[in-house]
Amino acid sequence: MQPNASPSASPVERSLAEIHLADLTAGKNYFPSPAAWDDEVLYFLMLDRFSDGKEHGGFSDVNGNPVPADKARTTPLFCIEADANNAEWQEWFEAGRGWCGGTIAGLKDKLGYLKRLGVTAIWVSPVFRQVTGSDSYHGYGIQNFLDVDPRFGTREELREFVAEAHECGIRVILDIILNHAGDVFSYQDNQPYFYYQGWQWPVKGYRLKQGDSGSIPFSIASGDGHPEIWPDGAIWPVEFQSETTWTMKGEIRNWDAFPEFLEGDFCSLKEIHLGHGLQDPAQSWDLERRISLFRPSVALDHLIKVYRFWMAYADIDGFRLDTVKHMEPGAVRYFASGIHEFAQTLGKENFPIIGEITGGRSFAMQILDVTGLDAALGIGDLPDKLEFLAKGWRSPGNPETGEQEGYFDLFRNSLLDGKSSQQWYSKHIVTMIDDHDQVGEQRKYRFCGDSPESWKLLKAALGLNLATEGISCIYYGTEQAFNGADPRHDDNSYGDVFLRECMFGGPFGSLQSKGRHFFSEEHEVFRFVGRLAEFRKGEIALRRGRQYLRKVSATGNEGEFFYPQPVNSQMRWVVAWSRIIAETECLCAINTSLEKELTVWAVVDHQLNPPGKRMRCVFSSVPNQEGAETEVVPVCGSAVKITVPPGGFVVYR
Repeated sequence: MQPNASPSASPVERSLAEIHLADLTAGKNYFPSPAAWDDEVLYFLMLDRFSDGKEHGGFSDVNGNPVPADKARTTPLFCIEADANNAEWQEWFEAGRGWCGGTIAGLKDKLGYLKRLGVTAIWVSPVFRQVTGSDSYHGYGIQNFLDVDPRFGTREELREFVAEAHECGIRVILDIILNHAGDVFSYQDNQPYFYYQGWQWPVKGYRLKQGDSGSIPFSIASGDGHPEIWPDGAIWPVEFQSETTWTMKGEIRNWDAFPEFLEGDFCSLKEIHLGHGLQDPAQSWDLERRISLFRPSVALDHLIKVYRFWMAYADIDGFRLDTVKHMEPGAVRYFASGIHEFAQTLGKENFPIIGEITGGRSFAMQILDVTGLDAALGIGDLPDKLEFLAKGWRSPGNPETGEQEGYFDLFRNSLLDGKSSQQWYSKHIVTMIDDHDQVGEQRKYRFCGDSPESWKLLKAALGLNLATEGISCIYYGTEQAFNGADPRHDDNSYGDVFLRECMFGGPFGSLQSKGRHFFSEEHEVFRFVGRLAEFRKGEIALRRGRQYLRKVSATGNEGEFFYPQPVNSQMRWVVAWSRIIAETECLCAINTSLEKELTVWAVVDHQLNPPGKRMRCVFSSVPNQEGAETEVVPVCGSAVKITVPPGGFVVYR
């Protein structure tokens, strides 16, 4: 039995040679892919921050039975009046910088909660074994690619969780890393080295644990002669212990300098050599040439086998690929091809690889085109435009201009981007208003973190997210109005900690709390999302339809319809858009004002909804509005009078 294994756990392989995928997959039926990922509602969670399974009250189990307190369940539900700000700030912040205690068992315990929220796919942060003694609770500092970190649980628990999620109709997307491993070796004298003109730096040896000076010889073929390195030291499986696995070029300093951002270490995390590519900065723009010249490394082939193992072993439904910008496009293409081919042998015909592609929208589109990745997230201006449109600080766009200033502009110029249809964006871009990194932002905060009033606009923002083009994703805690925000003004270190509060409370709960959980199924935002997700299932137009920003009018008079625009940087008004598929039009609208209900006229499709036809409110953030009818009038072709609650969202059909 391995030292980190539970009594029932099977031994973890030390070598890829021990893995026989044909034997692992023989006779096994795998959970199929969905027909289209834009039908799905994704939910991204950080495993260490989600659940430890000790919560009670406020939520039910997978069968709908309320979960009461018992000897094992000692964490009560958060009450804002009694529990907000009950933690001392410095202790609370320091607790957020390290491990907090979320587990796979705790996540499985919340499948009922997630199902009732309307989630159909869970994107889980990396589960792999981290460097011993490190504070890499986030999972991005891998020490063993074939094992689950014991703080999270075991491989068997992961497999059981996925199986039970599938029984609930929920797929599982695993966050994976190719670009780097954890801080598994030490440079000479255990000092930091920095990238300089592509030089390789001297290495002392592998670490036994975090901070070790490199006491294990750098080039070893197995644990023979150094039995102490299993399972806590060096890097596993053993194939990665070859010194050819690493670039050994020190930490990146210039994050946009080619080829530094491809070859350098990602801070203290050690860069894996994925292959040989073009080195001339003057030709770095030529992605096709870079791909044609790329030659994969042995380490890249090892990584493909690693992730095929997890697909075969745990029936994983998709991958989210970290730090795509920092890998050669040829390496990403080679990996994507190897994974997609294997997925087809498992009957997963639509296995997504979703890339975190920073560096701007144009770059993201290019990378998707040339690498075979299925979708992109982390596109710089999209989350910003989505969030601040809902808050009334940004233009929704203007189809009558060629500008790309608004959220809806990002989805309409498919011809300019070389795409055959604007619906291309629906299937290839993941949209969300909160995330765990906020790459490039100096001061980091969640949607609700900038103002005590922002949570009241969550229904508008989530309506915008779930009813516009793209693969919709909710970041954990948003449905409970988490308000994480960095309050410091003279220091931005560890700013991402404030985006990663604990759902289960622990020492680092939201609203500067501790010891109180946030799984309230009665929270009004939770209930709104659950209702909208259920409604969305029955409306194919909201999931796959074409999308058009609509003109609106306060008077309904001909010539007085406009695309809403901010005035003095504020737009407290109605934003309306249509989703159209075949002969069905859904007119959606949000109200960015918190002060009052707004009634406006909005343009609709003249052929589908000619004057005299009636449209009905089929969904509203204020349910008693549903069922109200409005007649199509002969203005601007066709227009209807609609009412949108303050900070609310409606759908007319």
